Amino acid sequence: MNDMNSTITIERSEYDALHTEIRELKAQLAWCENQLLAAKRRQFGSTSETTEVNPSQISMYAEVVPTLPEPESEVITYKRKKKAGKREMDLSGLPVERIEYELSEDKRLCPIHGVPMREVGVDIRRELKLIPAKVVVVEHATHVYACRPCEHIAAQKYLQGLPLYRLEKGFLYDGVYISRQTMANWIIKCCELYLEPIYKLLINHLLTQFVLHADETILQVLRELGRAAQTKSYVWVYRTSGCAEKKIVIYEYKETRKQEHPRNFLKGFKGFLHTDGYEVYHNLPPDIIVIGCWAHVRRKFEAILKNAKKNNYDAPHAERGVAYCNALFKLEREFAKLTPEERYKERLEPSVMRFISANTSRMSGSTDVPNSQIIAANVP
Repeated sequence: MNDMNSTITIERSEYDALHTEIRELKAQLAWCENQLLAAKRRQFGSTSETTEVNPSQISMYAEVVPTLPEPESEVITYKRKKKAGKREMDLSGLPVERIEYELSEDKRLCPIHGVPMREVGVDIRRELKLIPAKVVVVEHATHVYACRPCEHIAAQKYLQGLPLYRLEKGFLYDGVYISRQTMANWIIKCCELYLEPIYKLLINHLLTQFVLHADETILQVLRELGRAAQTKSYVWVYRTSGCAEKKIVIYEYKETRKQEHPRNFLKGFKGFLHTDGYEVYHNLPPDIIVIGCWAHVRRKFEAILKNAKKNNYDAPHAERGVAYCNALFKLEREFAKLTPEERYKERLEPSVMRFISANTSRMSGSTDVPNSQIIAANVP
């Protein structure tokens, strides 16, 4: 056995078994190498789809490049702390001068319950104060307070959606009786003290806009004093346009659908009012220019088509009207990201004007589109 050239004799069957095992191991090794190469291509290779070339085949369009062995590489991983925002990074090295805005103890009493309000947060507002040869960050910290009973009831009602009668039962389970009328009065008082001033400010800002939208919808109110539960009430909604820098939506509850409501709400407003065809909007002061809604026009055409299909007759003008509205909406979607000035310029393009003129002239004098079914729409 010490002789390196000695011969070992084994059985033929054992030789065949070893030869088969070696062949299988080579096949497994080749499969693993292919899987490794595929994984490397997925992780580090190009993601574009290209045709792989057989290395043994000579390319007609490229020089023959000798195949070099792939150099050994070492993969190094490390964690990097996420960079702070540019503003925070720019201010991080400056001295900070903090100004605290806190209420005195006597002013922290809840005006409803008379109990001290707890601090629920601090709002930070930062500004730069420039001093010759010195820059300081001035940090304004406004402390926010809340009365725990008011906070709990308001959060349960408006965040959790629990009606007051269920809150009343919940307090009873804890051995405390607080009637729903008392809780309703607390909420009303909170709205009067804190929310109504904000509501009025929003309305004042809304009325300074140049374009507004308005609409109204039915609302049923239960147990309203002097009115049956089945009586219709209305919620009027006024909102800024999509071009407004600050979006505002105002809801106003009214018992009726009379013209006096939008007339009173829109006092002082001058500009365009985008509405449907309800007649009360078309009898407002001359400073308010009412513009119609093409979506409502399209609904009228759709109603005619549904009626025509139901009664088995053709309505070609209504079909043309729907197609026209769809094409018009497509143009507006293309103009959506433009500024108002750019959008107005695009609307005046000859191709757009020819499209509008040709289609409106086709629909004029239509016999299948009664005047009562169409809302006149003025396009600014």
